[in-house]
Amino acid sequence: MVKKFAATLFSFTALALAGCNVGEPAAQLPPPPAVEVAQVSTEATTLWRSFTGRVAAPESVQLRPRVSGYIDQVSFAEGALVQRGDVLFTIDPRPFEASLRAAEADLQRVRSQLSFNTKQAERAQQLLGSKTISREEYDRRVASRDAERAALKAAEAAVEKARLDLQYTQVKAPISGRIGRAMVTLGNLANANTTLLTTLVSVDPMYVYFDSDEQTFAESRRLLSADSTPTVHIGLAGEAGYPHQGKLDFVDNRLNSDTGTIQFRAVLPNPDGTFKPGQFARVEMPVEKADQAVLVDSKAVLTDQDRRYVYVVTQDNLTERRPVEVGPRQGERTLIRNGLLSGERIVVNGLQKIRGSGTPVTPKLVAPQNLAEIAQAAQR
Repeated sequence: MVKKFAATLFSFTALALAGCNVGEPAAQLPPPPAVEVAQVSTEATTLWRSFTGRVAAPESVQLRPRVSGYIDQVSFAEGALVQRGDVLFTIDPRPFEASLRAAEADLQRVRSQLSFNTKQAERAQQLLGSKTISREEYDRRVASRDAERAALKAAEAAVEKARLDLQYTQVKAPISGRIGRAMVTLGNLANANTTLLTTLVSVDPMYVYFDSDEQTFAESRRLLSADSTPTVHIGLAGEAGYPHQGKLDFVDNRLNSDTGTIQFRAVLPNPDGTFKPGQFARVEMPVEKADQAVLVDSKAVLTDQDRRYVYVVTQDNLTERRPVEVGPRQGERTLIRNGLLSGERIVVNGLQKIRGSGTPVTPKLVAPQNLAEIAQAAQR
């Protein structure tokens, strides 16, 4: 009797629980995550490669005096711009003025002596004709005249040297540019050709030297040969992008066997003095022209150790992990050399929502003009 009652109670409870589920909706799955996709397309473009360079002045001078003496005057402000021919230092000129006066006096003496000896030689010529003097006396007077002629040239050279030494007491700027600090100040002794007075560098234009590896040089050779002075983009530390433009004007005639690199040089205007010698600079140089280049947003390219891949969205709106071979980065975009076909869709935003291949997604196509704006901003 008890067993029969328990079985009846169990049946009633099961029916009651079953009745409670009647009319309740079944559990629904969340919708596929929304991601932004871009359509792969090809375009003609110039490929650029980035390098690290250093700024250098085309002209750099270490100023040293040509004569020895005590500094009498310093005529410039340290760090200022100076023009070619400006007097920078003055060495006490008084000893050199005295030397010049002595050389001029000696020149006058030699001229007077030469005039006397010339007349003596002329008289000897007349007396020799009348056999009044001996041939020996005549030769002696002619030799004295010729010796004074040589002494005259030496005296004139001494005057010229003394005059040059006096001019060298004014140390002038040999080039226009920006001057450094004075290494020797007022009252100190400066030794000829030894003492460093200051340094002077030109400021406009400036050079930027950078090194390229052998492979990049080989890739760029055809493009560079077509344009003898191609434009390069240059940026300094702290600057966004490459706001300055220069012209490539020199490629070294040999590779460095120790580093396997070759040196390039770009020249760029510097009217406001933004660039200073010794600064590091970032340089973008054109290395290749591609007629059918595949460029994608760099955010779409992911890395798995040393492999690169993107997520392609299929026609069924499922993701597919696709390995790709990448080329150089072009601003905010990356060149894809192999792995993608024109017309395919790749995920550019929302990658964190993808769990792997086969993930259903809700794709939202990014307008092509947005990608073009990104590319133009990168070039600026």
